Amino acid sequence: MAPRHLLINVADGPTFDAAADRLRADLKVPVAFSDEVLAEAQSAAVDVRLPATDLTHLPFVSIDPQGSRDIDQAMHLEETSAGYRVHYAIADVGSFVRPGGEIDAESRRRGLTLYSPDSRAPMLPPILSEDAASLVAGQVRPACVWTIELDAFGEGVGVEVRRAAIRNREQLSFVEAQERIDAGTDPMLGLLAEIGGLRVAREQERGGVSLTIPEQEVEPVDGGYALTFRHSLPVESWNAQISLMAGGGAAELMLYAEIGVLRTMPAPRIDDVSRLRRVAQGLGVSWPPDQGYAQFLSGLDVEDPRHLAVQAESMVLVRGAGYSSFDGGIPELATHSAVGQEYAHCTAPLRRLVDRYVAQTCLSICADQDVPAWVREALPQLPSEMASAERRASALENAGIALMEALVLADRVGEVFSAVVIDSDDGVGTVQLADPAVRARCDGDNLPLGRRIDVRLTQADPMTRTVRFTAI
Repeated sequence: MAPRHLLINVADGPTFDAAADRLRADLKVPVAFSDEVLAEAQSAAVDVRLPATDLTHLPFVSIDPQGSRDIDQAMHLEETSAGYRVHYAIADVGSFVRPGGEIDAESRRRGLTLYSPDSRAPMLPPILSEDAASLVAGQVRPACVWTIELDAFGEGVGVEVRRAAIRNREQLSFVEAQERIDAGTDPMLGLLAEIGGLRVAREQERGGVSLTIPEQEVEPVDGGYALTFRHSLPVESWNAQISLMAGGGAAELMLYAEIGVLRTMPAPRIDDVSRLRRVAQGLGVSWPPDQGYAQFLSGLDVEDPRHLAVQAESMVLVRGAGYSSFDGGIPELATHSAVGQEYAHCTAPLRRLVDRYVAQTCLSICADQDVPAWVREALPQLPSEMASAERRASALENAGIALMEALVLADRVGEVFSAVVIDSDDGVGTVQLADPAVRARCDGDNLPLGRRIDVRLTQADPMTRTVRFTAI
């Protein structure tokens, strides 16, 4: 399930600056690193020791949002006589972070890289996260390389991970990668589409859920801002499937060895699924009785206002994600209902704390070595540390979106807009505008779910990050 993201291409001016500063202060976003952390990072960046295994002959490629510098992943795909082989290189943060050191302690305090509308607060110092440890194109870097064997149907039949030196030959944006796939000019990216498509089919068979949530994007217009929805490209889904596949392999290894930390989510409550069926029926959205909720949700068309409302209501089915750590035995909750299987976070160590511990656990398992004491000692605290970091990241992202929505609408109070009701409950609901791309609260006694109505903007305050409409 993808979160909402705000993509900022431009944001400046006194109103924005003051509102953004207040946002970071309100949510206590960490800014600078201490001198001790920076000194340790500088030392680690200049004292890089490459692994003995050399895979620089493999032409790895990375696919990321335009302009990214913190490159966690690069891939190389190939066909085999039995199906496919995926080499998935993940930044080896463990080679740069000394257990018990200054960077280790600071990364555990931060937990995640935090994104606000005009900047980010990285989990690791930029000299590591955007340079020495990042899989930037053209540079030889240490990496944790996952080798995953697939059969002809895209089902995993073997997985291992080892440290190796790799070179990312090319960094592509999602748009560039999609253009090459559409043109048929890049055989390896063609394999990404092939494997990704197979993995999507396997996910649906498992009962996994992948909802495509349009992203809100800010563009400069005549000295102001325009907020639009950006729909994801097919390559983004295929790329995500490679990451999900590695996470499934990591979970398999850790469950086999009975040590590690999983990303988990409980199955939806029967009452919530039944309620969603009633919502769909009330909106006239077809949901066959023998079709599971995962398959139903994957077929929704968010261009249809009724489907958009159903998707908004479906969010209750994909809540409760967390982490389960274990050292001996198997945790009571070991599966992730939205993925449809056991799963672990392991593919974003530059931006997420838990991935470094999962990587080292799996490296030790594959090398038939004991999991290091520093990992075992941290496992019990990781779920709560990650939960705290996720709460702050979610609050910051939601506040950032609200700020930009208010900024875009600040000079339009009193205007009337066309909107779709995507949530409604006892005199107050949520509406989504098409232009500008805003989702906000709306007051009114008649808010028919899934219907298009006219609403009047009554409040848009960037400083308090408040937007409010009233139904006409």
